[in-house]
Amino acid sequence: MNFRWIWFIAARYIFRRQKRSPSPVLSVLGISTGVFALIVIIAVMNGFQLSFIESILEISSYHLRIAVNDSPLTEERMFEIQKNLLNIHGLEAAVPFHEFQGIMRGRRGGQHAAFVRGLPADALTLDTAMAGRLDFENGSFDINDKHNILLGAELARRLGVKINDEISLFSIPSIFSSSADESISDDHAFSQVFTVTGIFRTGYYEYDTGWALVNIESAGLFSDSGPVFGIKIKNRFQDHRMAETVRLVLCTLGIESAQISTWRDYNRSFFGALRTEKLFMFILVGLIFIVVGLNIYQAQRRAVLEHREDIGLLRAIGGGEWAVRLIFVCDGAIIGIAGAAAGLVPGILVATHIPLFFTAMENIVNFIINIVNVIAMFFNSAGPGTFSFFSPAIFYVKEIPSRIIPGEVVLIVMFGLFSALAAAWFAARRVSRILVAEVLRNE
Repeated sequence: MNFRWIWFIAARYIFRRQKRSPSPVLSVLGISTGVFALIVIIAVMNGFQLSFIESILEISSYHLRIAVNDSPLTEERMFEIQKNLLNIHGLEAAVPFHEFQGIMRGRRGGQHAAFVRGLPADALTLDTAMAGRLDFENGSFDINDKHNILLGAELARRLGVKINDEISLFSIPSIFSSSADESISDDHAFSQVFTVTGIFRTGYYEYDTGWALVNIESAGLFSDSGPVFGIKIKNRFQDHRMAETVRLVLCTLGIESAQISTWRDYNRSFFGALRTEKLFMFILVGLIFIVVGLNIYQAQRRAVLEHREDIGLLRAIGGGEWAVRLIFVCDGAIIGIAGAAAGLVPGILVATHIPLFFTAMENIVNFIINIVNVIAMFFNSAGPGTFSFFSPAIFYVKEIPSRIIPGEVVLIVMFGLFSALAAAWFAARRVSRILVAEVLRNE
């Protein structure tokens, strides 16, 4: 089958129809709008979701968590385990830590529950990915002294404390340690006084409002369980394979009862909710392609009826039924390619410059508001205030994040192209109902 004449006739039909009817232009605009909207919306959703996921993985859950049941472990034993883990190919970080729930009380009377994690003093060196997620507003990562503590920015605000202030940390462990620095009250509450040496932000509200970091030795006094090792790997999607490798290494060290959990297990419900949210958003916005596909279907059906004479002539001079049907399918392909390309380029440009796009929109709206305010002044009335899409007073974001995943962009473009091809294919089935002899006799 020679496709050159098929594409030639399909292109002539498209341009001739464009002069008589706006259907081809509207179809291209519909597909481009769908592709543009999906790329921008999914990019923004990826930005928010991946920022949450990366905050959780890089700060909280790690890629693998190893709970060593041989408690307590000596410092030499912990160092031995850490050294052997770091020798595994593909493993980036291995950080021991303790964690527990506690209640904090500031000197000015503020009180708040907090999740406290004890880390080594060189944790940022051991885990550079976590270092990149901690943004210190005041102070620094200083937990060299076991009486130092680092607070999330919102937690520090609720406690009413700042750098070098002292706070009291309370916990109720089931087993108590004895040292000169601790005190056990009559109600069996274990407490210590800490000095704030750093206030950080992670960009994740839950951590900024309820997390604190202390020295691992101090955390061990509050916790009755053994240390947990947080593992970072180069490719987090190879977590199951890496878990088996880690288990083999631990067995060689005589540790056979360690509990290993992956980031999928530890955050299953949260990540599942994010995946479902993204899927439904994809489907809802993708309904644009169904509407556009119906428009293309009706336009192609009308085109088949309008070209009955041409179809009869092509069939009479040797054009097969499938070849003639492909003419109208190629029409749909041209519409789909043009629409997808028209939506792809601006979609990527906007998605990669989301903050600039929203800033421009805010400036336009605020310009209109200023005009309204000037007019309102002449009538001695108050006009509307300034407009912001994501006000820091309401939303816990400094700017709109955006993340483009190439595979999803390709899928969106394919959806736009497929909707046009499918609509044209079903509409072109009417070609088989046209009788060549009848057309030539009557027309």
